[in-house]
Amino acid sequence: MVNQANQKTLQMIADFSNAKGPSGFEDETVLAARKHIGSGFDVEEDCLRNFYMYRKNNTGNKPVFMLDAHSDEVGFMVHSIRPNGTLRFVALGGWNVGSLASSKVLVRNAEGNWLPGIIAAKPVHFMSASEKSSSGAADISALSIDIGAVNARDAEENFKIRIGEPVAPDVTMEYDEQHDLMFGKAFDCRIGCAALIETLHRLQDENLDVDLVGVLSSQEEIGERGIHVAVNRVKPQIAICFEGCPADDTFTEPYAVQTAFKKGPMLRYMDKSIICSPRYQRYSLDLAETLNIPAQASVREGGGNNGAIIHTSLDGIPTIVIGVPVRYIHSVHGIASYYDFEATVRLAVEIVKSMNEGIIKGF
Repeated sequence: MVNQANQKTLQMIADFSNAKGPSGFEDETVLAARKHIGSGFDVEEDCLRNFYMYRKNNTGNKPVFMLDAHSDEVGFMVHSIRPNGTLRFVALGGWNVGSLASSKVLVRNAEGNWLPGIIAAKPVHFMSASEKSSSGAADISALSIDIGAVNARDAEENFKIRIGEPVAPDVTMEYDEQHDLMFGKAFDCRIGCAALIETLHRLQDENLDVDLVGVLSSQEEIGERGIHVAVNRVKPQIAICFEGCPADDTFTEPYAVQTAFKKGPMLRYMDKSIICSPRYQRYSLDLAETLNIPAQASVREGGGNNGAIIHTSLDGIPTIVIGVPVRYIHSVHGIASYYDFEATVRLAVEIVKSMNEGIIKGF
């Protein structure tokens, strides 16, 4: 059973998950952060929609510890309107294209309203024999978004569709209390956004040897763009990147599973973009073991994250990535566990509480 104390946190996770915020259009995610950060923090926002949260009792003369989570989600943008009234669109981020057909989406129009649509592929009734035998759409150019318009003029004049507008999956988060499962969209990285703010809340009144700053950074899914600006603004001496990372326990041979459900957060030694600071990584995993906080370690052969930008910025910044396992990221629907979320927050809190200038210099 989820006790009453957790209901507020569950609502925060839902608000982040439900926010429509493809890369470059993170406004609703920032609004969710403003709603949930509460008192005790000074907040700022820049023109890239990076959102900064500074602990009010920071001193200005301690090492700066930055917590980061990216606020965008994989989404789409309207490219053009076809003569039949359907919408050609492009991807914002890397999608599993095979999962898209028949998905319900929301398209923002010129008046700021979000209109329902369906990602449409050619019905099987009209496919040639070769099309039926193929593995499906090869890329997004074979798909359209159907909002119900009868022609291009109808789409423009009555639906108020215009090019350049964002498109997001139409999914509302649900929580299965009996099995402790969250079903929703954008857990990459909205589950990380919620974990970051929950960590800030739990550290709000702690006597720390670091100055603490939280950042919800923009446009990670299209090339870690927002974090370039954020890290130069915050100038941290150490960092944690929160992520929603792909669970591998339904696709991988048992011996190689490193990101399983309900076994705690995943701390990666490396992916194709970063080798996480080895001493800091080992320190964090040892701390988790000492405090009996469930955690997993992984060696990733693909993927990438904001840590790749942070750890090579300024004079070099010790950085680790703490990821909540999520099944089926970069598709319309995902599954995550509150158990893993809670373990992620507990570990992050203890790492920050334990940190001081001497330990940081040792990394």
